[in-house]
Amino acid sequence: MTGKNTENRIVKIGSKALEGILRQPEDSLGLVIFAHGAGSSRLSPRNNHVAEEFGSRGVATLLFDLLTDEEANDRNNVFDIRLLGQRLTEAVEWAQAEPGLSDLPIGLFGASTGAAAALVAAANAPSRIKAVVSRGGRADMAGETLKMVKVPVLLIVGSLDYTVIDLNRAAAKQLVCKHRLEIVPGATHLFEEPGTLEKVVELAGDWFWTHFQTQESTQ
Repeated sequence: MTGKNTENRIVKIGSKALEGILRQPEDSLGLVIFAHGAGSSRLSPRNNHVAEEFGSRGVATLLFDLLTDEEANDRNNVFDIRLLGQRLTEAVEWAQAEPGLSDLPIGLFGASTGAAAALVAAANAPSRIKAVVSRGGRADMAGETLKMVKVPVLLIVGSLDYTVIDLNRAAAKQLVCKHRLEIVPGATHLFEEPGTLEKVVELAGDWFWTHFQTQESTQ
């Protein structure tokens, strides 16, 4: 289950050549593409920590900038969920065409506004997306697209992130796919409290592992 050797490389994604960090363990079980929240980037310390932990489980990860520097200066772009979802879709298409990645099942991991983008991409992207995980996510910002999502969705929220809990509960009611809401005790929005991000890794890792295995068993 653990990747012994991991290749790390810088990649360029989509028509805007957005910079990304690909971590690919030997004999990867799947690929998780990350979608960061507003004001963050491929360098998000929390997402990179989660990615490193996924790598220890033998899962490849891709963290990339959803916007160019110029685009990110426009706050309208930062909260344009349709645009961000399209960028994720381009990343999925890139992975499908990339040697060494093209056969891997894909999962999407979204944080904050990135979670809404992940849900939009899951609704619109190819069927090889097998699961979505939202960490402290604004799933509600996916709007009516929530009803179109067909893949399993895990919503993870901190118990002290009260407003986002309510927003995720409302979003969950719109999902018709398999889904689960997990509330991490003692965690605030950024999961900065001791042990809380590790709980995210455990929950998300198990979710992806389960649904990547389902993919393998049906081939």
